[in-house]
Amino acid sequence: MNSALMDLKILLPFKVFADKKGVSRIIAETRAGSLGLLPHRLDFVAALEPGILTYETEAEGEIYVAVDEGVLVKTGPNVLVSVRNAIAGTDLSQLKETVENEFLAVDETEQKVRSVMAKLEIGLIRRLAEFRSG
Repeated sequence: MNSALMDLKILLPFKVFADKKGVSRIIAETRAGSLGLLPHRLDFVAALEPGILTYETEAEGEIYVAVDEGVLVKTGPNVLVSVRNAIAGTDLSQLKETVENEFLAVDETEQKVRSVMAKLEIGLIRRLAEFRSG
């Protein structure tokens, strides 16, 4: 294997989404903005935002993957991306729309669920306090 290339593995909670060898560059969206990776970059960890992850191999060219939030870890030539959801595609506008409609909508749903859970917890605590004092 050429030492000037990387191995990319994209993991979902229950399966390996992609396992690519010979990756020459990767671009991902982080909370601080776009992040470009080349093979000799120093090792690091980055939190990923929902967005488009781009990678390039000699055999496949440039590949686009819509990814949900997660984490990217680079150690030597190995890049591990762990995200909640990922969708591959060739049409960038369609993938961008997918990110906006599916991944960001999940965040709104999670916020609503957390709000409901907080209200239930508060109600339970009040009832327990009433029961103790009564």
